[in-house]
Amino acid sequence: MTNEHERVCPCQCARFLDNWVRRAIHNPDKIVGEYIEKGQTVLDLGCGPGMFSLAMARMVGEGGRVISVDIQEEMLQILQQKSEQAGLASRITQHRAEPKRIGISEKVDFALAFYMVHEVPGRVGFLREVASALKPRGRFLIVEPKLHVTESSFEETVKIAESTGLTQISRPRIFFSRAALLQKG
Repeated sequence: MTNEHERVCPCQCARFLDNWVRRAIHNPDKIVGEYIEKGQTVLDLGCGPGMFSLAMARMVGEGGRVISVDIQEEMLQILQQKSEQAGLASRITQHRAEPKRIGISEKVDFALAFYMVHEVPGRVGFLREVASALKPRGRFLIVEPKLHVTESSFEETVKIAESTGLTQISRPRIFFSRAALLQKG
């Protein structure tokens, strides 16, 4: 494994990233449900095995789309299997990012970075790229683990996001987490 990937959860952790306990603690419907509407295009950054991607695919409906991004091909393969089994594969586009570049050109209505910004080697470039992917009035939810990411580090991430032209609109309460909802324009 290269240094760029050392901070990324290994594929063997997939079962810990999507299970009934985690879904009970971090219920995707409760966390992102109020931000997503049918027909939207949404972005799941660091999607892992797809806990949020699958839920968001149900939320956007047949006319919507989820772009699920991860740097690990194995995680995307797990998501592909799960999306096929759930009948949601046509709504989910998997995209393998590079460690220092997301690399998507589509514009999105909503982006989620759940427990992953702290793993990104270059936060400034990453947050700039997310901001450029958002449509006008598009929203971006950043959620980081409270026990792993200090308050000062999280505040620095929010300030960087704001420097890209995003405006913080709320601080959602999410169990064991620090969270900020930002909006473009």
